[in-house]
Amino acid sequence: MALNIVKDIDARVKVKHVLMSVSDKTGLEDFVPALVDACPGVKIYSTGGTYAKVKEILADKADGTLVQVSDYTGQPEMQGGLVKTLDFKIYLGLLSETYNDAHQADLKRLSAVPIDMVVVNLYPFRETVAKEGVTPEMARTNIDIGGPCMVRASAKNYLRVASVTDPLDYPNIAQELSAHGGTLGFDTRFRLMKKAFSHTAAYDTAIAGFFTTRTWEEVDSTYVKH
Repeated sequence: MALNIVKDIDARVKVKHVLMSVSDKTGLEDFVPALVDACPGVKIYSTGGTYAKVKEILADKADGTLVQVSDYTGQPEMQGGLVKTLDFKIYLGLLSETYNDAHQADLKRLSAVPIDMVVVNLYPFRETVAKEGVTPEMARTNIDIGGPCMVRASAKNYLRVASVTDPLDYPNIAQELSAHGGTLGFDTRFRLMKKAFSHTAAYDTAIAGFFTTRTWEEVDSTYVKH
């Protein structure tokens, strides 16, 4: 199968659909209202605790703006939130290209939308394993799966999608959206892509580092065998 080699992109992309799922909710109180103000009609697709937080922030503005990912995909979350966003409809929205007719046909076929911005940070693995007495099972539970997938997919498609992983970037993003009619430039998307891949690389390195220092006997003793 031939690879997609892209030539045509937009210098500035209007932010109409945002996928938001964060462990660290720092800064959302300011960022979410600024996002909604700068991007009239924006839809925010969210899950779990992030959905609840954004709904609280938006209050009466939540209706018509905030959408449960499970309502969008038609798939309920797996028990414990283990699977929320790993869905073809989500990744079609993340990886589709504006000037690819086949991609646009796929979006139409599934009544899907192109996702223009992903606001994601990951389960607190490093913070968890830094605690005294942490067990391998506690560490394993804090390995994020959907988050890194969303970050990597959106960062790969920086040609169209902004991958936002650091709350410290919220003010500058909000300012750019406000100053440029709800759009983000290619230079911003490229900068965010580099930061996103550094974020996931550091996360995977932390996981590998923790389990590399554990013995089989230590891990084995954590579980009851049947």
